[in-house]
Amino acid sequence: MAVTDVAIEKIKSMIVSGALRPGDRLPKESELAAELGLSRNSLREAVRALALIRVLDVRQGDGTYVTSLAPQLLLEAVSFVVDVHRDETALEFLAVRRILEPAATALASARISVAELDELGTRLDALGPSPTVEQLADCDLEFHRRIVRAGANSVLCSLLEGLSGPAIRARIWRAADRAGAASRTLHEHRAILAALRDRDADAARSWAAVHVAGAEQWLRSAMGAV
Repeated sequence: MAVTDVAIEKIKSMIVSGALRPGDRLPKESELAAELGLSRNSLREAVRALALIRVLDVRQGDGTYVTSLAPQLLLEAVSFVVDVHRDETALEFLAVRRILEPAATALASARISVAELDELGTRLDALGPSPTVEQLADCDLEFHRRIVRAGANSVLCSLLEGLSGPAIRARIWRAADRAGAASRTLHEHRAILAALRDRDADAARSWAAVHVAGAEQWLRSAMGAV
């Protein structure tokens, strides 16, 4: 294992054990390096790496702190990874979304408020007869984001947020638009919304699965994947 990786593991162990808690300030670099049996250079590199993935927060002139460690913060990097992939890996991310999103939609069926449902309906109506791909992608992102958040599971919400970033949404909608399927996907949105209004978890789950599977199919076709 590389020296930097060893340093990362030692800091992680301190967090896992509770020696360092969310919001805690790390000891001075010289003290922490001596405590962990590391060189200051390897410790410095480990801190940089952990700051990139939002585990640590380096505050110039103040010190280094453990972040809140909230799931939505730590999983932000997932969205970047998804957005930059343009090969079969993007389809693998979408396949994971196909597994998770129906469950999240079913969960929301018992928890989403009438006001939230009305707002979703208003947003769909506001698209009008000839929305642009960008408008469709933005509406799609917000539609699913609000439903997943209504399920009140922060980890599931953060995972799906990362798997459903703006870049991959736009690619899916461009593929759907070329396939003449935009009206079909909007119909599926309305079917999901109707199932949520009926508090029908099974129907909500089924329509969400159909919807994401269709998106996967269009993206697969657009990318020329087999």
